[in-house]
Amino acid sequence: MQRTFAQVLAFTLATAMAAVLGGCDTSPPTKEQRESVNYGPKPDNYQQIIRDYLRNRLTDPTAAIIDYKAGPTQLYQKDAVFRDLQFGWAVCVMVNDKNTQGAYTGFDPAVYFIRNEKVVAANGGPGDGPIGTQFARRQCKELGYEVP
Repeated sequence: MQRTFAQVLAFTLATAMAAVLGGCDTSPPTKEQRESVNYGPKPDNYQQIIRDYLRNRLTDPTAAIIDYKAGPTQLYQKDAVFRDLQFGWAVCVMVNDKNTQGAYTGFDPAVYFIRNEKVVAANGGPGDGPIGTQFARRQCKELGYEVP
């Protein structure tokens, strides 16, 4: 049976949407998964670690507003379609950077995973796109902050 272009397009879009939605799996990890990783020591200077990480990723790092909302808390994210396995001391932040014209762009959610005094993974924030933002929203909620 030969399919029309519209049928093929509809199937392709439905498959892509299923992959996107399935790629946001935030189901809790098993006990074995949580115990198999080393989170390292809880970072006391997490705000400076995140600020240093963002320095080269922001349009105007000196004027950007970084609002720390939750964490650091141990967080484990399973391997997903659009994101690799991530774990560490997670911090939920809202980032408001300036654009190239000098105007603030609005707050975007981000979650930064820290291990051994270094950001090792990030969801959301500057330049991460809609999928990263979706992960950040869900993880911020898991950390105790509901993104408006």
